[in-house]
Amino acid sequence: QVQLVESGGGLVQAGGSLRLSCTASGFIFSINRMGWYRQAPGKQRELVATISGGGSRNLADSVKGRFTISRDNAKNTVYLEMNSLKPEDTAVYYCNLHLRIDYWGQGTQVTVSS
Repeated sequence: QVQLVESGGGLVQAGGSLRLSCTASGFIFSINRMGWYRQAPGKQRELVATISGGGSRNLADSVKGRFTISRDNAKNTVYLEMNSLKPEDTAVYYCNLHLRIDYWGQGTQVTVSS
């Protein structure tokens, strides 16, 4: 079965950096688009970034120039490198696979203090 396991969240000061990882299993990772979403308290879950199997990337306007999504197909892992973090980036970050239905990881908390 599909499993997505995130790691790398934590507490960081504004302007700092974090790298999130999502390790996947149960499907052919290398050919599937992977995504990162986030959900702040009281808000809807929103798309942060996606990366296709071939490496094409899309980023939300709010994170362009600060976040980078990448993948290592040999490790079945997708990463989200987050720089110049802002308090408004505080949220639970989720790894996503859309394969007929949406699969989600358990989420990892990112808290940015001002």
